[in-house]
Amino acid sequence: MNAAVVTPSAIETAALRSDRFRLEREEDWKRLETIVTRMEKGRLRGISDEDLLALPGLYRTVASSLSIARETSLDAATLAYLEALVQRAWFVVYGPRSSLWEWLRGFLGGGWSAAVRAIWLDVLIALAVMTAGAVVGWLLVSHDPEWYFALVGKEMAGDRVPGASAKALHDTLFGAPEKDGLSIFAAQLFSNNAQVSILAFALGFAFGVPSLLLLVHNLAVLGAMAWVYHQVGLTLDFAGWIAVHGTTELFAILLAGAAGLHIGRAVAFPGNRPVLQATAEAGRRAALVMTGVVLMLVVAALLEGFARQLVNETFGRFAIGGFMLLLWSTYFFAFRGNAGPRPVKHRDASA
Repeated sequence: MNAAVVTPSAIETAALRSDRFRLEREEDWKRLETIVTRMEKGRLRGISDEDLLALPGLYRTVASSLSIARETSLDAATLAYLEALVQRAWFVVYGPRSSLWEWLRGFLGGGWSAAVRAIWLDVLIALAVMTAGAVVGWLLVSHDPEWYFALVGKEMAGDRVPGASAKALHDTLFGAPEKDGLSIFAAQLFSNNAQVSILAFALGFAFGVPSLLLLVHNLAVLGAMAWVYHQVGLTLDFAGWIAVHGTTELFAILLAGAAGLHIGRAVAFPGNRPVLQATAEAGRRAALVMTGVVLMLVVAALLEGFARQLVNETFGRFAIGGFMLLLWSTYFFAFRGNAGPRPVKHRDASA
């Protein structure tokens, strides 16, 4: 097999071709490099309006030059220069213009609450479904206690079972955690609710049906447990025990289910918009809501891990839970803050 021989004339031809390619386009490359360098250094005042308007076009031109250079196997120096320039320009054209702190300030300062208000119909539907789920759980167990184990499960139920004595159930609410396993049960409950929140959102694309079913089942568990405590006259004590973290955690589940339902409704009823467009818009709005849901679950975990253990009487638990419910309700439905969500902004390359 004969190896290909590279002649001096071939090398000279390739060099001439590379030089010609560079001379024809170098002016645009230098102009883009100057703009990018100034923007990287924060010298925006030194950039003319003409250069700013030309930035997206220059970026596309240089990106095209890089593509041609790769296909025609130009010299390594030119390729390296273009690759570095395109990478720097990409961050300037498409990179975030606001810092994480600015985004967080916009998110908590009105963006999150505005997104929740935008899906108000889904929130109402999810609330109705959750209420129905709790009622169903209560009624099922009241007619046949065997339903309790189908809903709650023996591992999660522990000593909290139909027929347990009032003292045994009272101790699960007010006893020492190391004796009755309250901390373990609380952790199981939180883990379950966190999974429900994530799944209710993630499965929303299936017309929202799985999201609603998850809400029904999760609240049926709560309704079934409430009946068990009701039978021994501990309804208020159980409600207080749940309220400490439940007004935050259940609110988070409500919003997660509403976010999933919002996407499902967009898929099923896109209106005059194409399905993909309607789903994308609903997805962005729901994702903003879910970002806040994660924050609420973290707060709920802290309340569950500390406040409920430190406050060992029903009135105090109701006070904490009531305050958190008032706080979330005021923030979502009374607080306006900024005009709307402030997502991370990107420069439009098509400008």
